[in-house]
Amino acid sequence: MFGYNSHSQKHVFRQSRWVAEATRLLDYYVVTGESPAQIIEHYVTATGRPPLLPNWALGFWQCKLRYRTQQELLEVAREYKRRSLPISVIVIDYFHWTMMGEWKFDPADWPAPETMVDELRGMGIELMVSVWPTVNVNSENFKEMNDRGLLVQADANLNAFMTIRDRYPEGPAYLYYYDSTNPEARKFVWEKVKKNYYDRGIRLFWLDADEPEIYPITHQNLRYHLGSALEVGCIYPFMHQCGFYEGECAAGEKEIVNLSRSAWAGTQRYGAAVWSGDIPSTFEYLQKSVRAGLNIAVSGIPWWTTDIGGFMGGDIRTDYFKELIVRWFQYGVFCPLFRLHGVREPGNGLDGAQASGGPNEVWSFGEKAYKIIVHLMGVRERLKPYLMAQNQFAHKMGLPPMRPLFIDFPEDEGVAVIDDQFMLGPDLMIAPVLEEGEVKREVYLPVGTDWKDAWTGAVLSGGQMIVAEAPIEKVPVYWRASSPFYFQF
Repeated sequence: MFGYNSHSQKHVFRQSRWVAEATRLLDYYVVTGESPAQIIEHYVTATGRPPLLPNWALGFWQCKLRYRTQQELLEVAREYKRRSLPISVIVIDYFHWTMMGEWKFDPADWPAPETMVDELRGMGIELMVSVWPTVNVNSENFKEMNDRGLLVQADANLNAFMTIRDRYPEGPAYLYYYDSTNPEARKFVWEKVKKNYYDRGIRLFWLDADEPEIYPITHQNLRYHLGSALEVGCIYPFMHQCGFYEGECAAGEKEIVNLSRSAWAGTQRYGAAVWSGDIPSTFEYLQKSVRAGLNIAVSGIPWWTTDIGGFMGGDIRTDYFKELIVRWFQYGVFCPLFRLHGVREPGNGLDGAQASGGPNEVWSFGEKAYKIIVHLMGVRERLKPYLMAQNQFAHKMGLPPMRPLFIDFPEDEGVAVIDDQFMLGPDLMIAPVLEEGEVKREVYLPVGTDWKDAWTGAVLSGGQMIVAEAPIEKVPVYWRASSPFYFQF
C-alpha cells in the first residue's frame, strides 16, 4: 500500500510516499499542532520522551579507530589532562574483545579494566565501550544461543549474515546476530554485558552495527522472533536499545545515554543518541551531516553527533584534511554531542582485527588547527549552562537542542528552504562553513529579533541576508540580541 500528500506553493510541488512491503495490521497516527515545535512535542509525547541527558555528556568525547590496549588509551587520557584540555568521554572501539559474541575484554590487551575505569573517573572522564550484536560461530556463547533460538534466523541458506576477521581464531569467521526482538535474547546479552562491563564500572555503551549490518544486503531473508524482516526488521535497533536501557535501569543506573548507529521511531525514550555512521572525510559529507542532523531532530531524536572529520579517508598530512577538520569542529562544537572519531591515514598498515588508524587526537592535525580547536573546546565549556537548559527542554517537551530554523521562526517564510543553517536552542544560530576554501558565506538572519555577532558583538537587524566573513579561524554564529546566555567568542 502507499499514500501521499502534496503541497503546492509558489510553484513548488512536494510529495511524500509511504510503502509497506508486508504487514498484518496497519495503523495511522496523525500528529497535529499549532506550530512545528508543538507538533514535535506531541509526537514525542506519543513515542516517548527522552531521559535527561547527563550533564557530563555535554562535554568533549575523544575517539579513534582504535585504541588497541589499555596502556595506549590511558596515555591519551593523561595527555589531555597534561595539556589541561577539557574531556568528558574516551572510547574503546571494536576488537577489544576476545571474540564477537563473548562481550568481554581480551585480558592480553586490557588486563585491569576496573583500575582503568577508576583512573579515568578520577580524571573526570567516563569510559565508553563498543558493543556489537554479532556472534562468532566459534564463540563460547554460540551453541547456547543457537540451541535456545536467540539468534536471527534466515528464510533461506545459513543463518550467518557476514564474515569478518575477528580476534580469534585467525582468519575469517561466520557472524550471526542475536535477535533483539526476542526478550530472552535481550536478557541474555545484557547479562553478559553487565557481568563483563557494567559490573566493572563501565556505564556507557556504543551500540554499533545495529541495523543489523549484513553482507550481502538481503534483509528480506531475515526472520525474527516477532516476524519476518519485511514486517518488523526496522525495529531491530529500537529493541537493541531497549535491552540496554532496561538492563541499566534494573541495575540502578540513573544517568543513561548510549550511542547507536541506527534508530527507529521512539528511539529517544531509551536514551539513545544517534550519529552519522561511517562516512567519508570530505566536505560533501560535512554538508550531508548538517542536513542529516536536522532530519534526526525533527524525527523526535534530540541527541545527534557525527564523527568530527568524517570516518574514512582522512589523511592528517594533507592541507585538505587540516582545513576539513577545523570546519568540522566548527560544526561539531554546536551539535548536541561533541565527539571526535575516525580512521585516520596513515594507519598501521594492517587490516581486520589488527587495524588501527593514525593519530586522531586534537593535537594531531598541526599547530594552526590545534590552536583553533582548543579555542572551540573552550567555547563548548562556556556553552554548558546554555546546553543544560536545552537538555531540560528536550527531556520535558521533546524539543531537540539542534533544529531547523523553521521551528523557532514558523512565521518567517524566508527560513523554509534553508538547510545549511541551524539553531542550537532558541538563542544561538550557526551557519557552518561547508565548502573547501570558503572564507565568506551568505547568512540569513530571521525576522522578529535583532542578532548579535558572537565574535564581534555587532548587532544586526533580522529579516535580511548578509555576507559573513568566515576566515579559517571563524564560523558565523549569532545570538539573539536579548539572550541572557550571551557571551562573546
